[in-house]
Amino acid sequence: MLFKTSLKKELLINSITSLLILIGIVMAQRISIYLRFASKGIIPNDSIKTILGLNIIKYSPLLLSLSIFLAILLTLSRWYRDHEMIIWLSSGISLTKIVKSITSFAIPAVAMVAFLSLFLNPWAVRTADEYKSNLKTRDELSTLTPGTFKESKSSDRIFFIESFDELGNVVKNIFVQTKQHNKLGVVIANNGHREISNKGDSYVIMQKGRRYEGVPYTKEFSTTEFDQYGVLIAQQAKEPYTPSIDSKNLSSLIQSNELNDRLELQWRLSSPIACILLVFLAVPLSFTNPRAGRSLNIIFAVLIFIIYNNLLAIMNTFITLKKIDIAIGFWPIHLIFLLIAIYLTYKRSMNQPILSLPLKFSKK
Repeated sequence: MLFKTSLKKELLINSITSLLILIGIVMAQRISIYLRFASKGIIPNDSIKTILGLNIIKYSPLLLSLSIFLAILLTLSRWYRDHEMIIWLSSGISLTKIVKSITSFAIPAVAMVAFLSLFLNPWAVRTADEYKSNLKTRDELSTLTPGTFKESKSSDRIFFIESFDELGNVVKNIFVQTKQHNKLGVVIANNGHREISNKGDSYVIMQKGRRYEGVPYTKEFSTTEFDQYGVLIAQQAKEPYTPSIDSKNLSSLIQSNELNDRLELQWRLSSPIACILLVFLAVPLSFTNPRAGRSLNIIFAVLIFIIYNNLLAIMNTFITLKKIDIAIGFWPIHLIFLLIAIYLTYKRSMNQPILSLPLKFSKK
């Protein structure tokens, strides 16, 4: 049918466009943070892509829900604005049939949101936590950018390495400044390599270089030439990984009776439920008044989306603080927005304003 074909085609184009724009916004925001961390040596440069990809998966349920919501709004708003909706309604297509067609389009997206929220999102969080835990155990040279100076975490050493090989084991033109017992030491060498001792300690073995040591602001300095000189880089045991609540598997959450696990389960279920309700909210909110601005309903709809998600977050906090029973959960918020969707749909189907407030004037 021409109606279903044109509707689903435009919904698909708008949803993909909205999703790509939202992903681009999130990537631009997150990558600026990670680049700043990398420039300070907090995270290695080669870890940016991995952390960024896992964070995109983490935010994907929210982004997909918002993209479907915006796609319905943009499509139906254009139909109202270009009087295309009037043609379809005049040809015998009811608002109920439009809602059914939109629902059939949105069902796969809701299923995808449920899969992301219940299964893929916890895996991404768990993988990201394990990856960050492994990054903490990497030595300081792993976060060093060739050609730049890097201060150690203990602030008692400064490293400079001109270049690494492809595997990061062989280093060239090394400069290390150390400060111990009120003495300043400077070690330089043209070549070196990395070694790990039997205890797991990481060293840089510098070859055929010089070491200068002395007391600052005095003439007490000594010079030593060496064939090999080892500098300790990292001496710490790997900390065991402790999984967070939002990284637990769905089966473990269902079997658990703890408050935090039951709350996490309801939080994950809120994503597909919210996606369904937003689909039904988008239909009446897409109505465009020709006398109003073209973007007014979009702004109002996005505001409702923000309020919805913020109320869920507030309810999450109240349940965590035990001010609201876990049995109540997020259901009051969902029920409120379900009633709002029913009310708005009824008003639009009857061609009535959303708020009908009669004004009475009295003549004296």
